[in-house]
Amino acid sequence: MNDEFKGKSGKVRVMYVRDSGENSKGGQNPRTGKGGPRQDGNRRPSRNADSKWRGGRDRDVAPGESPWRTVSRAPMVSEDSQPDHGGISGKSYIDPEQIRRQRMEETRVYGENACQALFQSRPECIVRAWFVQEVTPRFREALKWMAANRKAYHVVDEAELIKASGTEHHGGVCFLIKKRSGMPVSQWISTAGEKDCVLALEQIGNPHNLGGMMRSCAHFGAKGLLVDDASLLESGAAVRTAEGGAEYVQAISGDSFAGGLEAFRHAGYTIVTTSSHKGTPLAQAKLPAKTVLVLGQESDGLSDSIWQQGDLMVSISGTGNVESLNVSVATGILLAEWWRQNA
Repeated sequence: MNDEFKGKSGKVRVMYVRDSGENSKGGQNPRTGKGGPRQDGNRRPSRNADSKWRGGRDRDVAPGESPWRTVSRAPMVSEDSQPDHGGISGKSYIDPEQIRRQRMEETRVYGENACQALFQSRPECIVRAWFVQEVTPRFREALKWMAANRKAYHVVDEAELIKASGTEHHGGVCFLIKKRSGMPVSQWISTAGEKDCVLALEQIGNPHNLGGMMRSCAHFGAKGLLVDDASLLESGAAVRTAEGGAEYVQAISGDSFAGGLEAFRHAGYTIVTTSSHKGTPLAQAKLPAKTVLVLGQESDGLSDSIWQQGDLMVSISGTGNVESLNVSVATGILLAEWWRQNA
């Protein structure tokens, strides 16, 4: 007879019972197959006071003493074993790499205006949603659609929504969505109309600036943004700051930023580079109907190589009391002038 259990050390403790019968002494071990009568006909010596066990102490099994002998060994675990629930608990093995890829393809957006606009524009990209009770009447259509299309949604409290969205500025709602990918430059050019203003953003990654720029684009009719990383336009902070404007713009991607500008030039667009200190004052510049406005980060502006690619170089004049405008504010001024000249 044998049984086993795990002790505090994690090792498996295996216990065997010794038969108290006299005939079992020297008998064959049923577990190992070893032992048994000696070939010379003599009985194997039984364990007695001359046998040393239990740490080397000489000891007989006294009457009434437990007949169990305890042996400890480490549990045997196969190195190549993988969790397999076999369907017993309803679980199955999930590849961690698959989870990682899925998370790379998804993002969270929040804010009431942003989520309302996203639902109206591309509801199919919604994977899951969280709401606080107060906003559910204003998302009645979204809730009905998600229920009909088997999209999971949860009505939660404030603390749970902060955890789900990762921010206190969630606006009462958060969507988990599939990210949009950037449209190739060639595809954008092939579908553009006679009037088209595109923003080209060199190394601008601040989500609040990007959100403000998308909002200005939606207001003044600029629909494309040439960026190095299309996922930057899908961040929760950028989409929330855009207040719904993110649904009216499309990320454009090229083999490289400079290569994308060159492709637009060959397609008949005027490349307009911008600076806070040099170039033609914006009030005196003629912005064509098909224009690419190129902007750089606030700290350094455009790199020299990109600045030199401009067919037209413009600046926004001011008092000089500050070094430069916030890049999202400058974007709004540039787009307003393009709209004024071409609307």
